[in-house]
Amino acid sequence: MRIIIERSNLLKSLAHVHRVVERRNTIPILSNVLLKTEGEGLRLKATDLDLEITESAPARGEQQGATTVPAHLLYDIVRKLPDGAEVSLTTNAEGTQMTVSSGRSNFRLQCLPESDFPDITTGTLSHSFKLKAAELGRLIDRTQFAISTEETRYYLNGIYLHTIEAEGDLQLRAVATDGHRLARADQKAPAGSEGMPGIIIPRKTVGELQKLLGDSDDEAEIAVELSDAKIRFTIGAVVMTSKLIDGTFPDYQRVIPQNNDKALTLDRQTFSAAVDRVSTISSERGRAVKLAVADSQLVLTVNSPDSGTATEELAVGYDSDEIEIGFNAKYLLDITNQLSGEETVFMLADPGSPTLIKDGGDDATLYVLMPMRV
Repeated sequence: MRIIIERSNLLKSLAHVHRVVERRNTIPILSNVLLKTEGEGLRLKATDLDLEITESAPARGEQQGATTVPAHLLYDIVRKLPDGAEVSLTTNAEGTQMTVSSGRSNFRLQCLPESDFPDITTGTLSHSFKLKAAELGRLIDRTQFAISTEETRYYLNGIYLHTIEAEGDLQLRAVATDGHRLARADQKAPAGSEGMPGIIIPRKTVGELQKLLGDSDDEAEIAVELSDAKIRFTIGAVVMTSKLIDGTFPDYQRVIPQNNDKALTLDRQTFSAAVDRVSTISSERGRAVKLAVADSQLVLTVNSPDSGTATEELAVGYDSDEIEIGFNAKYLLDITNQLSGEETVFMLADPGSPTLIKDGGDDATLYVLMPMRV
């Protein structure tokens, strides 16, 4: 094959696809990116056998063909070429080497044959629908921080996406939990999502999806196709296909408290800054912050056996019985960082029960946080 492509186009596509490739691979072909000429363009594909990203870029094909070369190496080479350069990609007659040349720079890379490259995209996808990038991005952003990293509970290592009847409407709902906190976000279910299976999108796929959505226009339409085993997102020229987590997500509805009757209303930014300040003194291990509420006054306290004590007082809206409750400061900050409204409402029950946190600026999201002993 021989193809000429602008550095900026090649770099943009490589930036999207090379991230999927693991740095260390026992299977050599998985370290490579597949390059294939396609009419007036070049198609790039990378996979780790669970996740696959393909992207097409405009190029001048002088000789059709396909090969695979080391993904991270090619990305690093193209990244270091000067802006505005044209890059020529040429394979030798045997297909064992590719020459990458631009200006006076020449690199020869070892190739592996296209026929060795795996394909995970086979199989039918039973449901398809479209969402705006901003809508899909919101579902992901509001919940991804609560994904568990504990490998033994693999069914919590992703976002649970499903449809559910809520307030007389069908909603597309995203849920994530790690057992300490839970995040839930709803979006009006798009046409085509009715009857879709409940699926768990893996953490790595969620991370790549966030980056791709960050590069796209908020109003851009994202095509979503899924079955009970795979999901595919088409974002402009990028197609990402992923296997899903094969497991059963727990009944999250059971842990959402229904009878928390003590409403604590506070200014989100003021509260977040105060938690950040007092937690400076705490040891990384515990990071517990105590909230003592009475008579429209909130006192935040952190005790550290090694460092000392920190307290801060805030004026809040509260007219129920006095209560003292402890939370992990990092988890509190994670949740307040997701909130969009100026006001936040904590629905409390008692020091040992889960707390419900509502976003004053977004009725379609809610958070549950387990307390800590302090």
